[in-house]
Order: sequence, then structure tokens, then C-alpha cells
Amino acid sequence: MLNTVTYDGPAGTPLLIAHGLFGSARNWGVIAKRLSETRAVITVDMRNHGGSAWCASHSYADMATDLANVITEPTDVLGHSMGGKAAMVLALQNPALVNRLIVADIAPVTYTHSQNEPIAAMRQVDLNAITSRSDAKEQLGALEPGVADFLLQSLDMKERRWRLNLDVLAAEMDKIIGFPDVTGVFNGPTFFLSGANSDYVQPGARPKIKRLFPAAKFAKIPGAGHWLHAEKPREFEAAVSAFLGT
Repeated sequence: MLNTVTYDGPAGTPLLIAHGLFGSARNWGVIAKRLSETRAVITVDMRNHGGSAWCASHSYADMATDLANVITEPTDVLGHSMGGKAAMVLALQNPALVNRLIVADIAPVTYTHSQNEPIAAMRQVDLNAITSRSDAKEQLGALEPGVADFLLQSLDMKERRWRLNLDVLAAEMDKIIGFPDVTGVFNGPTFFLSGANSDYVQPGARPKIKRLFPAAKFAKIPGAGHWLHAEKPREFEAAVSAFLGT
């Protein structure tokens, strides 16, 4: 179901990394390679992304099941944004599969901002007319700084297609920005790591976080926003490594 990239490392508990919306396993290559100095690291393309299967559903229950099918032993799991929500649902539904959980800049709540603007921007690119990524970037139009370059990582110039199932992601957007009613509690070590400049994890979410994840600890990376792993990669890596005890 899921396309995976494995970075071999010393024996021990492996780390599974789940990317956010419009991302891919390759986005995490540099961090995964560095973290693999102390453990094996597995990065995945989530469903409807990258080289993974295109499916009619994009629910968190389904994404959590996808992740569970990748895991062959109790594993440390790191998820960013959409991947963080999927990782939380995985831990709540299958706690025996998750050793330690790291949730990067997301909370188990429903958000009000849609991500349909980037989808509309990608849809307006004439894939038959472009001859370079710069052509595509120009056609993407005005987006928030850095977003166009991020989206272009999912453009397959050879096949002239987006490696994203835009139709399903648009149709399932309410599920993506939401969070399902999940029963269960994950009592394992949990680390909510956020960007200090991000507003994705509000203080009001902490009671729910502590109810679902009683052992949750919190930290922020100064100077980082929502894409904290890309903006402050060394600081992000250091915080993750410290939590994992490396």
C-alpha cells in the first residue's frame, strides 16, 4: 500500500516518519539519514501522495491502518501535521505497535483553515505546456513564501503529472483538517514538538492532548513555524534525538 524508503542503522527500535499534506518520504531524506546514525529509519509516502496507492478515502483511520501495515515490530513513530494526526490515531488504536510518539506541530483538533488554495494552484498549471519547473512555478501564482517550491517537489516533469491525488485530497479536505472521534488512550512516552512561530498547537488543546496522551511532554523550537523540520533541521533533529534517548 505505502511506498517506503528505509535508511539502515544500528540495531534497536526503528523510527517511522509520516509526512504532512502535499509532502513525501523524500522531503525527510536528510533528517532521516542523520537520524539513521543511531537507528533504522523508515520514511513513507502517505496514501494519495508520492509513490503510494491512490485511494478513494483519505481518512485518518485509513491512514493509521496504512502505517500499522508497515510496522513489523514496536516502533518509534514521528508524524508532522497530517502525518502527526495519522500517527496519533495509530497510537490510540494500536498502542502495542508504538513505542514512543513524536507529534510535530499539530494537535488532535479540528482546524478551520482549508488547504484547498494549493490544490487550486496546482490544478491551474497546464502540465502539457510547461517545459521546466520554473514554468510551473510561474503558473502556480501567488502563494505563501516557500509553498510553491514545496509543491513542486511533487511534480513529475517526465510524466507531466502531480504525484498527488488532488481530486481525493480536495474531496476529503474536511477529514484532513478535522480529527476523528477516537476511543482509547496512549500511555507511552509522547512528545509534542512545535514551532514557536506557529499557531497550530494552541494552549486550549492541551487538556485534550493530556486526556488522550497522559505522558505528553511539550517543547517549542525558537524561530520555527509550521514547517519546523525544514526551517530548523538541526534543532529539530537534536530535539527528536534527545527525546528518543540517543
